[in-house]
Formats: sequence, structure tokens, C-alpha cells
Amino acid sequence: MKIDTGKLVKELRADDASPKAKKYAMWCADNMDKVQSYAKVGLNTVNFFHSILGSGLMGGIAGGVRTLSGNTIPRWTKAFPKGSPKIVPPAVNKNNPKKVVYFPSCINRSMGVSKDYDEKVALTIKMEKLIKKAGYEIIYPEDLNNHCCGMAFLSKGFKEAGMKKSNNLEAALKKASNNGEYPILCDMSPCLYTMKENMESRLKLYEPIEFIMDHLKDHLNFKQLDETVSVFAVCSAKKLGVEDKLVDLAKLCAKNVVKPETNCCGFAGDRGFTHSELNDHGLRDLKIQHPAEVKNGYSTSRTCEIGLTLNSGVSYQSIVYLVDRATTAKRK
Repeated sequence: MKIDTGKLVKELRADDASPKAKKYAMWCADNMDKVQSYAKVGLNTVNFFHSILGSGLMGGIAGGVRTLSGNTIPRWTKAFPKGSPKIVPPAVNKNNPKKVVYFPSCINRSMGVSKDYDEKVALTIKMEKLIKKAGYEIIYPEDLNNHCCGMAFLSKGFKEAGMKKSNNLEAALKKASNNGEYPILCDMSPCLYTMKENMESRLKLYEPIEFIMDHLKDHLNFKQLDETVSVFAVCSAKKLGVEDKLVDLAKLCAKNVVKPETNCCGFAGDRGFTHSELNDHGLRDLKIQHPAEVKNGYSTSRTCEIGLTLNSGVSYQSIVYLVDRATTAKRK
């Protein structure tokens, strides 16, 4: 029937949002840098206790606290990340015509690596490395830590706060891209999908898969790794029409690529933290679809990757990590 239940739920949430809730949402929208900082402190604190207590004891304590809270506290899992490091914008070589505006999502500006990651390098740093390897100069939007695509607010029904963030980001991206001259990369497919829905078409907006295929591939040498990897296209990547490109990109990087026959992972943004049964049910058949030789999986949404890791027993990370491992810079 092609009914978009997501949009329906957003409308229902908007109708139910109280003035107090709207005021709190607007405060968060106006103080994204503070919210992001608090999130990092929280994640690093939890990661510290995880390191000391171990996964078993930490899981038991966290589960007990969640039960006592009436399940209002997010479910902790061993795939929980620590905080992401601060981004330091590099100097830009004005003489290099190859430029890209990189907008790291607020999720990836907050969430760093999990303990299951082989490489203890946050995605924001890994993305920088890959872009520079291909010879591009990176331009960051001004006042980076205060920007958000607005999805976090819009999905909860806070239209005013969400569109305020979207409009502010659009203005910053216009300026950074020289009014649409340079391509704009966002490192999460769901955020990029939201940006495409709300921003004008003359901005050249890309999520990681399409950006790598369209702009970086010809400037990199690919060598297939002797590995079997899994790839999972999240819902927004499917809506953007890049599902097949994800498989094609993975095949450039690894000799064997598995694509599980699973639709939505059920994490639904941040709902998987508080309603874990959605994620568990959505991925109930994922583990049996992974051959034993699969050790790593790749996708394009940090929160979805946490759920995928938990329900597969395989470490899921951004496709950027695989591309970086499989490529070297082309000699000039």
C-alpha cells in the first residue's frame, strides 16, 4: 500500500508534544555543543566502568539499573561505544581544486569506537584519512559542533526545533561549499536522507557509499582483501538507491561479500537503546545468514551498526573502515 508509517508517527508525536517538551527540545537544539559534550562524558564514563568490570558484570549491573528505572534508562550492551575525539579542522590548501565539505553527523561527533573494533580510530578521523588519501582538501562548516541535520528532533515530533537545525545547517553548508560548488559529505545515510528531504537541490549532498564511488574511487588503488565480509544497507540507504552500490564497493575491497536477506534492522534511530525488542526481532535471522568465515560487517549508520553487532556476533562498522584498509593513494 506504500503507506509511510514513519511520517504518520512523526505527525502523531507532533500532535502530542506538550509545550514543556517543545521548550526542552528547543533548548537542546540551541545548545547542541553542550548536549554533545554531555553525551561524550556519559559514554566515556560508561566505557571506563566497562573496562574495569568486564562485559559480564557490567551487563548485570546495567541490566539491574535499567529494570529499577522501569526501562527508561537505555539498555547497555558490549557494543556500546566510548566518546568520539574532538575534531580539529585542518588548514585548507586553496590551490588544490579538489575540495569537499565534510559534515560529520552529531552521532559520529559523539560516538567513537566500540571494544569490538580492530582499529581504535573514530570514524571522523578515519573519514578524514580516506578523503586526504584521495587528494581532497577538507572543509568543515563553521560552528561545527552546534550543527545537526534536525532528524533527532523531527523524528520525535519537534518540528520547530528540527527545522531550525536543518535551516541553520543548510546555511552553513552553502557557505562552506561556496554556494554549492563543492560536494558535501555526511558520514551517516539516515542524516543525509533527512538533509536531502529538507534542503534545496543545488547542494551536492552525498552519503559515504555514493561519495566514495563518485569522487574517491578514481583517485585510489583498490586491492581486494582475502576476506569474507558482510554488508547491510540501512533503510535510508535503500531509500537513497545506493544498496547495490554498497555491494559493488565492498566487492572492490574484499574477495567475498555476503548480503544478508534482512529488511529493517529495527534500531530506528535511537529506539533500539530503549526498545531493544524491536532490534532483536528485526535481526532475529541475521546470525544464521553469516558464514563462519565472516568476521566483519559494514554499513553506514552508527546506531544501526551497534544493533547489527549485538545480533550477529560480528563487528559491524562503517564501510569507510573497509575502504581505507583496501586502498592506497594513486601516485601523481
